[in-house]
Amino acid sequence: MIPSDTAPHSADPDIAANLAEVQAKVAEAARAAGRDPAAVTLVAVGKTFPADHMLPALNAGQRAFGENRVQEAEEKWPGLRTRFPDLRLHLIGPLQSNKVRKAVDVFDVIETVDRPKLARALANVMAETGRRPDCFIQVNTGAEDQKAGVLPQHADAFIAQCRDDFALPVTGLMCIPPVDEEPSLHFQLLAEIAKRNGLAQLSMGMSADYEIAVAFGATHVRVGSAIFGTRPKPA
Repeated sequence: MIPSDTAPHSADPDIAANLAEVQAKVAEAARAAGRDPAAVTLVAVGKTFPADHMLPALNAGQRAFGENRVQEAEEKWPGLRTRFPDLRLHLIGPLQSNKVRKAVDVFDVIETVDRPKLARALANVMAETGRRPDCFIQVNTGAEDQKAGVLPQHADAFIAQCRDDFALPVTGLMCIPPVDEEPSLHFQLLAEIAKRNGLAQLSMGMSADYEIAVAFGATHVRVGSAIFGTRPKPA
């Protein structure tokens, strides 16, 4: 079984070998669904791991990475980007409005746009700086109180607001299904919302369910522990 992203700490894995295994499984899942494997981007989630843990993946050709926190990304990635200028960094964790300027500067994709205040702040900073990272709307498909994301019944209106009122470069949707529910139901719901809004990109699926996500049309899967091993516990 593929370990979950919340498993306890374990010894450092063979990152390059793990990466190759995940890439192979993504490609196999895509082919099984009648899709081109090249249509699925593997986002390697490096949160909590130091910069040197990213190097085996970078040296193996991996170029899309995800981070949960703006400050961690700001500290970890500038040096790596100097060495690997073609990497693309995705923000996959909640974004506070007071961190928007730094997020726009550091990230190439912001996957967690979920409220008008944040959308407005992003639009203002993008207008000032001229830098326009791709934006995904995060949808709280499980309507979980503790989880960020626009509710499914409000998604269409929020997507239109982000496009029409704020002129954000909205390219896709993102979701994190509840851990105790069948993920395919949430992946299907996200795909339906994307289709009716003309959005081609779907960020869904993590270490425990990314193959299912690919079967339901994921264009981006966010995989951390299956590549880098279980995460260190906070000090």
